[in-house]
Amino acid sequence: MRQPLRIALLLSLAVAGLAPQPSAASAPSPQQVVDRIVARVEDDIITLSEVRELAAYQQLIDGHSEPYDRLLNELIEQWVVTNEATAAQFPPVGESEISRQIEQIKNRFPSPAAYNARLAALGIAPETVRRIVALQTYLARYLDYKFRPAVQVDDDAIAKYYREQLAPALATKKEAVPPLDEVRDQIAELLIQQGVNDRAASWFEETKSRLKIEIVPDGAASLKATP
Repeated sequence: MRQPLRIALLLSLAVAGLAPQPSAASAPSPQQVVDRIVARVEDDIITLSEVRELAAYQQLIDGHSEPYDRLLNELIEQWVVTNEATAAQFPPVGESEISRQIEQIKNRFPSPAAYNARLAALGIAPETVRRIVALQTYLARYLDYKFRPAVQVDDDAIAKYYREQLAPALATKKEAVPPLDEVRDQIAELLIQQGVNDRAASWFEETKSRLKIEIVPDGAASLKATP
């Protein structure tokens, strides 16, 4: 998902600050399109409205959305993780954590009115944003729970990242390079997250190969045709 799962995003230590401000372009109005099935996974379905909602959410967060095929792949991978996490009775995310993350999203906008106007332009309801935030947080935590124990990061890997990636990136931006000891823990966490993502990507491919997945033709055309 954005990445194998959008819910397992990597944070670059060389790039600080908030995500880009959303673009002025608005998403299609979902109310004007009749919903349809775009994929089947085992005995479940994925609908065009789910693709539209994810695209609108990505535009809210990043100012743009991924291509149709990647949106659909992310929804399939969400199904994979949800299926396993639910079977494992993995605990849900607390309401306070969901509210905290939504406040972070709102704070990217100059005012509550600007945030609400953006939601209206994208055709996405506040309840939908909350549902997607809750789901993506839940799935990201499950992936971390599943794969983190297998990821090992040693001092050599930390030093290499510092020397070959962080320091050059900060130097290019003409920013001060902190001593390695000051950022050691942050680099270690970043490398662990990269390891989790790599293992999740392999797991997705192996798991999807064993599932009955049917992609309905012309789904992308339907998304593009939304007024």
